Amino acid sequence: MFCFQCQETARNSGCTVKGVCGKPEETANLQDLLIFVLRGVAIYGEQLKELGQPDHSNDNFVLQSLFTTITNANWADSRFVSMILDGLVRRDKLQDAFMAAYKAKNGRDFAGVLPEAATWTGAAADFAEKAKSVGVLSTVNEDVRSLRELLIIGLKGIAAYAEHAAVLGYRKDEIDNFMLEALASTTKDLTVDEMVALVMKAGTMAVTTMALLDEANTTTYGHPEITEVNIGVGKNPGILISGHDLKDMEELLKQTEGTGVDVYTHGEMLPANYYPAFKKYPHFVGNYGGSWWHQNVEFESFNGPVLLTTNCLVPLKKDNTYLDRLYTTGIVGYDGSKYIRSRPAGGAKDFSALIAQAKTCQTPVEIETGSIVGGFAHHQVLALAAKVVEAVKSGAIKRFVVMAGCDGRHKSRGYYTEVAENLPQDTVILTAGCAKFRYNKLKLGDIGGIPRILDAGQCNDSYSLALIALKLKEVFGLSDINELPISYDIAWYEQKAVAVLLALLSLGVKGIRLGPTLPAFLSPNVAKVLVDNFNIKPIGTVEEDIAAMMTGH
Repeated sequence: MFCFQCQETARNSGCTVKGVCGKPEETANLQDLLIFVLRGVAIYGEQLKELGQPDHSNDNFVLQSLFTTITNANWADSRFVSMILDGLVRRDKLQDAFMAAYKAKNGRDFAGVLPEAATWTGAAADFAEKAKSVGVLSTVNEDVRSLRELLIIGLKGIAAYAEHAAVLGYRKDEIDNFMLEALASTTKDLTVDEMVALVMKAGTMAVTTMALLDEANTTTYGHPEITEVNIGVGKNPGILISGHDLKDMEELLKQTEGTGVDVYTHGEMLPANYYPAFKKYPHFVGNYGGSWWHQNVEFESFNGPVLLTTNCLVPLKKDNTYLDRLYTTGIVGYDGSKYIRSRPAGGAKDFSALIAQAKTCQTPVEIETGSIVGGFAHHQVLALAAKVVEAVKSGAIKRFVVMAGCDGRHKSRGYYTEVAENLPQDTVILTAGCAKFRYNKLKLGDIGGIPRILDAGQCNDSYSLALIALKLKEVFGLSDINELPISYDIAWYEQKAVAVLLALLSLGVKGIRLGPTLPAFLSPNVAKVLVDNFNIKPIGTVEEDIAAMMTGH
């Protein structure tokens, strides 16, 4: 295996025996093979589009397949084998359609040479060997490999957000078309400029996708509101829901109503507490625990069923006992967990098994008390725009520091807690994603009633932070977003954070600090392009970075 898609990759180079995340070699190789098959699907999809016969029958499959390969999403090899076989059938149907369309248009059979991904005849017995020859290292040139993988990794993040929007009935052909264009491009001999252009287009498409998901979420569930979220526990047995899928959240709340079972969020589902549509449920108690990497302890102490709707799911440890109450759904898979099937057309998922089991469980063990405040997405912050602008003009707020992104196990991530603790009292932290769990329970106070930590929500709600910045640029009459008193100190872990990073770059944001390490998939030459064009920089010491940010550097 060779995998370097997440921040924890071994020696900041690549995992070659087993993933630091826990991913076995066999699973990593199957994921590589699935991406290879997706390239074949994309090649024919692109060909049909060029012939004027676009085919959108595989759009969901492409999104879901990319999503399953995100770090800590799916650990079940059987699911990957099934998706590879399905992908081959889909590819071959597209091949037949392309050959027929080509002949109809040109009056002769197609006789060109297509990449191997479009022609490989796969059999399940060959998967293990084939997977070893189509992975990351099959691209020999280091810089080409880096640009292709930067694009693929960005696509995985975009696919995650597009899938969430699609679940709520929102999608755009331009997003689905770009998925095929980008996947197919990784089979072609392109110039460096062409590959860089596609990476930047991925950033633009990430903005489009996050805007679509924002529209889907807010149209369906209302705009997030400033909310005080309980972090203690109630007296009833409960169900803990983690991940990002708000549709699953909605259906779970409806089905648990009146059952005597409470519902708690965990990790990236915390922002569900901010949506008006969910506040009407009295059995929606609040949030339990912190970010994803604490789950081996927190899922254990919760005592009730746990529902994983998306990543991040980490492998259980030997002393964990919650496998029999672990449920997965959607793109998530884990051997031994109970899988909740997809909702039927026009229907809902069936969570009756979780509810029945929850009734037999003890109440959650209380691990903390009190509350945290969030819900500062763009609609809410812009409603406070006059107050924020006045605070900036008066000097009460000297600087905003965007500390969005991911949390993780790396000890060096303590840097972000220390930055939050040591920022001057006239600074405000803008955050989104699970990175906030490094500091969202700190008592940092407020500035004239404006909390010093403004949590916009999930990682996709980084879009809100971009909208806020663009609005402030307009209000202050600035010509460049980089003239704002905003610094970017971003933590990353997995592929959605890469999509967010590319989105920020596409919006012209420069001077981003990225940590705790720069991505291993950036070759020295590709890293230099990003540094030269966007002034991306690694994090340094807490003291040096705070001093630099406060002076706009």
